[in-house]
Amino acid sequence: MDDNGERLRWGVRRRLEFIDFRLFWDGRFNRSDMAETFGISAQQASADIALYEKRSPENLRYDRGEKAYLRADGFSPAFIGETIDRYLLQLVAIENHWMRTGDTWFDTLPPVEVVTLGRRPTDPSVLLRVLDAVRKRLEIDIDYSSLTGSQHSSRTIAPHALSYSAGRWYVRSWSRDHNDFRDYNLNRIEAVGDQRPASVDPTLDFEWMHKINLILVPNPALTPARQAAVASEHGMTDGRLVRPCRLSLSFYLMSEFNLDVEPGVLKPEKQQIVLLNREEVTRARELSRQMAIEALARSSERNSA
Repeated sequence: MDDNGERLRWGVRRRLEFIDFRLFWDGRFNRSDMAETFGISAQQASADIALYEKRSPENLRYDRGEKAYLRADGFSPAFIGETIDRYLLQLVAIENHWMRTGDTWFDTLPPVEVVTLGRRPTDPSVLLRVLDAVRKRLEIDIDYSSLTGSQHSSRTIAPHALSYSAGRWYVRSWSRDHNDFRDYNLNRIEAVGDQRPASVDPTLDFEWMHKINLILVPNPALTPARQAAVASEHGMTDGRLVRPCRLSLSFYLMSEFNLDVEPGVLKPEKQQIVLLNREEVTRARELSRQMAIEALARSSERNSA
């Protein structure tokens, strides 16, 4: 059901979202835009426009001179309001060549510049083999470019999940070489070799299985006005944000926002938010990792007995 208590078919809702999208981004659309985008008749396009107009009459007006529907002054997104960030991310994807403009509903694009160092495209064959291993619970051999300086690029892992942080994708996996759970940068996996059924129980990855609340507040060293701006940006309530996070991922979030640095070491502008329970989070992550290592060791002993 939608807000009006009436169920819309998926195809109809998509076309109403298109109207919303074009009004939001371009301020205008016409009937031929809909017909060409969705491959529908002019009559069907007219019916969809009439339905949109019935539901949100304050959102558009027809200009006979331009022969187009224009965004009205009282416009408020009726169908894409909860997914605005998705469309902003499409702009980023287009600029990074992850998506073609033709795969979106943009007619014209606003001037956009994305500042990034860039990374090589993900190898589809590697991703496919990794996803198969996650789904089928397989152990796989990989060629991996490590930052540890190890001369041995070959690894044997049993992946069980993917994670994303600060522009990087990671493969959460059991490592046969270390008999513990680790993160492997997806774009550093050069190739995937042999595979076999995995014997490790992924629920022993306690760092992944358990979450903890990160208690975040604006850096008290900021001026009150800047603290209020930071709180507003992060959607804090009463100047505090409680962010549930998997223990294994807390490391990346803390590194990204300098939450792992003792307050006062950095300028407050470089550490705009601080983690009130930093020691608790660090200790919980270390404890969970140690518990997993011990559980894996016991499991290996049982299997070899």
